[in-house]
Order: sequence, then structure tokens, then C-alpha cells
Amino acid sequence: MNKRLDIVVIGLTLSSSWGNGHATTYRGLLRGLFALGHEILFLERDVEWYRSHRDLADPDFCDLVYYASVDELIARHAKRIERADAVIVGSYVPEGVTVIDRVAARKPRQLLFYDIDTPVTLAKLRAGQVEYLAHRQIPLFDDYLSFTGGPTLRRLETEFGARRADELYCSVDADHYRPTGEAPKWDLGYLGTYSPDRQPALEKLLLEPARRLPEMRFVVAGPQFPPGIAWPKNVERIDHLPPGEHPGFYGRQRFTLNITRADMVAAGWSPSVRLFEAAACATPIISDEWDGLDQLLPEGEALLVARSSQDVVTALTGIGQARSLEIGAAARARILASHTGLARARQLTDIIADLPERMPRKAGRRRTRKRERIMEEGAIGR
Repeated sequence: MNKRLDIVVIGLTLSSSWGNGHATTYRGLLRGLFALGHEILFLERDVEWYRSHRDLADPDFCDLVYYASVDELIARHAKRIERADAVIVGSYVPEGVTVIDRVAARKPRQLLFYDIDTPVTLAKLRAGQVEYLAHRQIPLFDDYLSFTGGPTLRRLETEFGARRADELYCSVDADHYRPTGEAPKWDLGYLGTYSPDRQPALEKLLLEPARRLPEMRFVVAGPQFPPGIAWPKNVERIDHLPPGEHPGFYGRQRFTLNITRADMVAAGWSPSVRLFEAAACATPIISDEWDGLDQLLPEGEALLVARSSQDVVTALTGIGQARSLEIGAAARARILASHTGLARARQLTDIIADLPERMPRKAGRRRTRKRERIMEEGAIGR
């Protein structure tokens, strides 16, 4: 796309990477959009948790503006929302249901939803527990951008009423995430916020191998781990690692571990930003198994898949440096070819450019009336 786009993004957070993967995902995407010459306004709810842990309060690739309430969001930014080429609302936005209704009422040219938590969202929708998206709102969006690809995209359209669903995976900033050339300090490391559904895999794929290999060194970095976990003596703990230190962290690992949340394993085709970051740093990856992984990073060529503790032990004790470097280099080549922020930004702008042409004129009229009916039923505030 050659046209300069004006894009408004209302997301969970851009300013703080503490305890979430949204910030780094948005940063990679928005940096790519900026590099392509587009104009971006990111609107973030000013909440105490992220305010206290901001590591990018004033980005140079977009305008970042905080708001204190939904009323303030609309009062200050309604005109920009109306004239923007595209407005994107993300998952986990505080008071998201109200935000979507109020934004939709401004009749933006294109309204898109970016779900960085698709399997979690769909599970919550079935249970009626989603605080940031109502089932009735899904047809309001011109496109449902999903962190998860594969069969989930068709389910979004057929089961949940999305007009159109496209995958928009996370991405990586290739200028920042690259090999550092540092000497390995740890044999295996893991970076991620604590999650109860990931903990059994961490136990199986890192803590148990650490107990079986006391002569080796391990590390787990990430916040919110409860105090009751029995860490082996050869496992170092780092509570929080800012993004600026991620490349060096990966560079000091002989192998790094990728663990996926249970809902995303079940859905498949849900790569995490940590997977792309580690690959861009050419650190050999040992990953849990899920559908679609092999299409991104083929097993045995660009990463190793561990199905048991023994698989990890075998990798750590049996794979030499030359082979591990080959695996890391193959992963980096694949990520740089298809999963940088610039590549993802091009994908997004192509989606935005293509949206008006996707719906035949007659179908488009029907969907417009449907959108208006949904807005009326939702008692959308003006």
C-alpha cells in the first residue's frame, strides 16, 4: 500500500511490558507501520499497575496518549476516531465492551478488533465471562484480527459471526533482537510471566531436567511467580527483565525454552512473541508441541520439540555446539523472512486496503443494516 494511513489503536498497553505480552506485540507492529510512513495514535487507559512499571512512556514511532475513563476517551478523540482510515480495538482493553460500543457509534471508516488472546477470548465467550468483548459485538467489526491462525479463523466466521477473520501473529523488531555474541551463562532458560496453566510444562521441561542435571545452570525470568515454588538450587530467578535486556538474556543461553498457554496449545497456530524474539536472536529453541508450530519453525531444522523431561535432558547433553548453532541460524532466517514488525505491518495495511473490496455490494448493504441493528440492541452510548 502506498497511501499514508491514519490509524488509531486502542490497546491494553504500549507503555509497559510488565506482566503482559501486549506491549511488545504492539511495539513491533507500530514500529513497522511507522517505518512504512503511516501515522499512528495509540490510546491507553491510565491504570496504576502499568503507570508504575512503564518502560516506554514516550515512543518515537507513534503518538501515545493516556485516558482516565471511557467518557474522556470519546470526548477527546471522537473526531480522530471518525476521520481515521482504520480504528483498531485490542483485547483486554479495560471496559472493552463499553469502549467498543462507544467507538462503533462514531461510525469509523474501518473498525477492526485485534485479539492478542484469541483462544482465551473464545473460551471466555462460551462461558459468558468476557469483560472486553461481547458476543453481539463481533459482527460490528470489518475484520477480526486474530493472534491465532489455522482452523480458528473459520470458526470465528461460522460460529461467532465475524464478517472476516485474518491471522495477525505477533512480530519481532529485527533491529533490536539479534545475536549478541555473548558467552553462554545458562544451559537452558525461560522468559515468561507466571501462568498457572503453563506451570506444569515449566515443571516438566525445565525444573525436572534441572534436578536431573545438577551440574548444569538454568534460569527463569518473569514476574508473578508465587512464593511456594520449590526452585532447584541450580535455577536462577530473575523477577522482571525489561525488553532492552531480552537479546542479551537470550544470547547467554545455550538453549531457550518456549512454553505455550493451555488454551493456545489446544487451538494451535498461536506463536508467542517470545518464540519470535528467541529465534531472531538465533538462540536454539526447545518448545512444547502444538499444531501449526512445524509450519513456522520446522522440528529438527529450526527448533527442537520436547514432549517429556527426557527430551530436554537428551538435547542438553547430546547436541553439540555446531548443531545447536545450525538450529538457531535456521530459526533466525525464517523469522527475518516472514515475522518482523515490518512484515507484519505490511500484512496489516494490505488487510485494511482490501477490506472494502471483500464484500459484494449487496452483501455489504445487508451487513451495514445488521451493524446498525446490533448497535441499537446494545444500547450504544453516543
